[in-house]
Amino acid sequence: MNPSPVNQAPINQVLEAIGVIESPYAEKFSVPRQPGLVTSAETRLVLKAPFNHSDFVEGLEQFSHCWLVFAFHQNSEAGWKAKVRPPRLGGNQKLGVFATRSSFRPNGLGLSVMELAKIEQTPNGPVLVFKGGDLVNGTPVYDIKPYVPYADSHPDAQGGFAQSAPESDLTVQWQDAALAQAEEHGLGAKQRAVVEQVLAQDPRPAYKKQSSDERIYGVTLFHVNLRWQVIDKQIVIIEVNHLGR
Repeated sequence: MNPSPVNQAPINQVLEAIGVIESPYAEKFSVPRQPGLVTSAETRLVLKAPFNHSDFVEGLEQFSHCWLVFAFHQNSEAGWKAKVRPPRLGGNQKLGVFATRSSFRPNGLGLSVMELAKIEQTPNGPVLVFKGGDLVNGTPVYDIKPYVPYADSHPDAQGGFAQSAPESDLTVQWQDAALAQAEEHGLGAKQRAVVEQVLAQDPRPAYKKQSSDERIYGVTLFHVNLRWQVIDKQIVIIEVNHLGR
């Protein structure tokens, strides 16, 4: 028997963003594959009216982690496909999009568990500050849910092709001139640590990973663009340019 239409949930629903992400990542090329890989980074969720009242987050400080529901807004015009190529499989094998965490999805929604460092009180309302993160600057967030360990953690779960964290034995080195440029452009020690952790994850295409590469790549983090290449399992930062100069 088919259920009565009265008991059916609406097929379409309009979502309203409750806030926007501020992060070091200006582009998706540099974003870590998972939120806990670049622990030196800081992600801020700035709530927008009317959700920027302290009533909305009262009690959230009791939880160490939160789930964020967000949109892959930089992919909205690219569309999606039923099968995709997961980077963890070297980009050589296709799987169903619902068997992956591809950002090219039918509804363009993402889900990340984030470590809550603090709730900062500002004149414009509370700002949630997270440790690490995998969200592009400007990402719209649609919902926040507390992470509940007894229900959300399953140590014996099977992770398919992503059972363990990705490995990388690449080290990061600054050429003297690049380090001087970084300091000149106001990239402090904490920001440089984020740069090093991001590049150590090797953001190149999957088929390039763990190999030397004469190509010079560029990535934008914070307020600078960094140019780098991979030589003998070492990422060498060769130039740092301030954006807009």
